[in-house]
Amino acid sequence: MWPTKTPVASLIPARIKLNSMPHFDRSSGSKRRLSDTYTSLFFRPYIAPMDIKQQRGFTLYELMITLLVIGVILTIGVPNFSEFTQNSRLTGTSNDLLSSFQLARSEAARSKTNITICASDNSLDANANCAGTFNDGWIIFIDTDGDLNRAGANENVLRAHPPVADGVTVTTNGGANYFGFAGTGLGRGNVGGNPALTTAMICDARGLDVAPGGRATARRLVATAIGRATIISDLAMIQAAGGVCP
Repeated sequence: MWPTKTPVASLIPARIKLNSMPHFDRSSGSKRRLSDTYTSLFFRPYIAPMDIKQQRGFTLYELMITLLVIGVILTIGVPNFSEFTQNSRLTGTSNDLLSSFQLARSEAARSKTNITICASDNSLDANANCAGTFNDGWIIFIDTDGDLNRAGANENVLRAHPPVADGVTVTTNGGANYFGFAGTGLGRGNVGGNPALTTAMICDARGLDVAPGGRATARRLVATAIGRATIISDLAMIQAAGGVCP
């Protein structure tokens, strides 16, 4: 007997040819023989669709946990990101100043002429000239007559730098605003009695303090008399040299 609650739609009629072979009826356990065919009903599994309710949104508990996680991430991440930004600006200014010395020195030796680095408060203008401080920007130019004034013929600007990044200051020895290279690639010393740049402190609002990893929160550029420049980032070395931030 078929289950009484089996849906009619789940019973599939089929014609089965038996010929004369005995047929075993599993439902009744008996054998029968038919000479032709008979109609049999096969049971097809039937699964009623589940009544699924979709849940939308989130609970108050989930919201509180999410806000707590965001708060922890911001507490840890924001100070680190701020310090990362300060270090990037400090390092960028230091590297720009160092690369300017390297370019000026190599160009002086290559072209066999005077090359000057000087602070410029209009460094990006077509008529850029020496003036102001390194905070305002600086230029590297061919100083044919060596007078620290870009006015002679063919005294072209080789590179121009805009003002330093916000929050960064460049303080030079005695307010020096230039360094000159002779055609030999060596430093020219004090030109016209004006002191040449020998040191520059590159600082930000943190002053001179210890940074993660033992480095300093400031940089110190040192230029030798022959024009070789280097950047010092070790705190102990800067302090030993008397470096301070304004």
